[in-house]
Amino acid sequence: MRRCFFGTRLRSAMGVAAITAAALSVAGHALAAGGYPRTIVASAKVVNGDTTVTSKVTIKINRLVEPSRRDRVIAGLKSNGYQGFMDALRPLPVIGSIATQSNEVMVRYAWESEAEGQKRLIVVSDKPLFFLAGDAAKTKAGFELTFVELLFDAKGAATGTMAGAARVKPAPNDGIVLQDFSTEPVQLIVPAGK
Repeated sequence: MRRCFFGTRLRSAMGVAAITAAALSVAGHALAAGGYPRTIVASAKVVNGDTTVTSKVTIKINRLVEPSRRDRVIAGLKSNGYQGFMDALRPLPVIGSIATQSNEVMVRYAWESEAEGQKRLIVVSDKPLFFLAGDAAKTKAGFELTFVELLFDAKGAATGTMAGAARVKPAPNDGIVLQDFSTEPVQLIVPAGK
C-alpha cells in the first residue's frame, strides 16, 4: 500500500510539473508575441516650421480593450460619428497611459490588428496630451483625443505617429483612423526589444 501511495504522489507531482511547464510555455509565447502588460518607450520628433522638437513618449498598456467594448466604441463612431465615439469611449475603464516628461493622459482604448504584414497597435486617450504652438487661428475645440498608431516589425521595432490633439473616423476595415489633427503629427520610433 505504501508503494501505491508513493506512486500516486509521484504521478501527481509529475502532473503538476507538466501543467506548470505548459503554463510557462504559453506565458513565454504571449510575452514573445508582445504580451501585456507592456511599456513602450518611443523617440518622438515633430517639425513645426523652422522648429524641430524631440522627446521621449512612454506608452503603458496593461491590456487591450475587450472585444465587446471595442465593438461598442466602433458602433458609436459609425452611428453618431466622432461624438458617438467619445460617448462610448469615456465610460471605459483606464487600461494604460501615454506620457511625456511634462504631461500624462489615461488610455481607454488599445487594439492590435494586422496591417501591411505588420502588427498595428492603436492607442487612444479621451483627453489631449498636448497642443503645439503654431496656427493660433486653429481652435482646440473638437480635438479631444490623443491618438497613437504604431506598426511593429517581426523584431519588435516600430514606427508610427502620434497626434496630441485629434479626432477619429471609421476605417474601412472596421477600425478607427486619424481623421484630422490640430497640430503637426509627431513621428515615433521604437527600437527593437522596447
